[in-house]
Amino acid sequence: MTKFDVLTVGNAIVDIIARCDDQFLIDNNITKAAMNLIDAARAELLYSRMGPALEASGGSAGNTAAGVASLGGRAAYFGKVAEDQLGEIFAHDIRAQGVHYQTKPKGTFPPTARSMIFVTDDGERSMNTYLGACVELGPEDVEPEVVAQAKVTYFEGYLWDPPRAKEAIRECARIAHENGREVSMTLSDSFCVDRYRAEFLDLMRSGTVDIVFANRQEVLALYETDDFEEALNKIAKDCKIAAVTMSENGAVMLKGNERWYVDAIRIKEVVDTTGAGDLFASGFLYGYTQGRTLEDCGKLGCLAAGIVIQQIGPRPMKSLSEAARDAQLI
Repeated sequence: MTKFDVLTVGNAIVDIIARCDDQFLIDNNITKAAMNLIDAARAELLYSRMGPALEASGGSAGNTAAGVASLGGRAAYFGKVAEDQLGEIFAHDIRAQGVHYQTKPKGTFPPTARSMIFVTDDGERSMNTYLGACVELGPEDVEPEVVAQAKVTYFEGYLWDPPRAKEAIRECARIAHENGREVSMTLSDSFCVDRYRAEFLDLMRSGTVDIVFANRQEVLALYETDDFEEALNKIAKDCKIAAVTMSENGAVMLKGNERWYVDAIRIKEVVDTTGAGDLFASGFLYGYTQGRTLEDCGKLGCLAAGIVIQQIGPRPMKSLSEAARDAQLI
């Protein structure tokens, strides 16, 4: 018997979200629609220039864990915070979502990670992230019994930025596979792919990772091509299962020579795209750990992603399990 459906491992970050116009991004030298890593001084500067903001616990894998729990799944999370106010907010929020979270905090310095997220009128988000305490995640934070009892362990590609997190991920993968479990990752960001292309491909080709999540831009960056079809063919060969999202065009699931295309759900308005990929992974992994078909997994992923982009913030404010039941997906 397994205790958890999905264990996610990631950078524990508190999101500070504010609206702005495109000129603000230009004036402050912010790369639109990307995750920009910044230092403490830059974080303070941008925070001082932000308009009214919403603070919410985030971090890619944390969002995925919250989504799995909202769907009714049993979720766990590893991620490092500091013993400060933002760290307490993060721990409270993820536990309140029903996620198992016992990672020991790391003193008071560096402080808990935070990401200043600027949302433009088109709903696009531009993230400026100070990693702070989350880079301290290491092998000592791995809870072997949790990994061993999770059907799938999922981690974010962003973890390849802090060096010791790589050791933690490899240890998780070793324990998972020794116990007959599976390992999954998201490529996270096309800039992240550019930094770690060779390592990501090795994780896939070596079998360290079984299931890979990517969006269109990330899979093109991974294979350094402008040909989407070529990229899909290559990722299908490089991993056991791949799920590639295509924004308003839905998603495609790939396993060997088989493909399943799923439409995006109809929505009233795109409010904030923060967390769309994270919640797609939630829906997919929830379905996968319940033994659903890959097509159904994709439908659950598109539903969860479609719901979260109609709100501000990356954690679902409405019950995803209720939404999935209404859509007759569970």
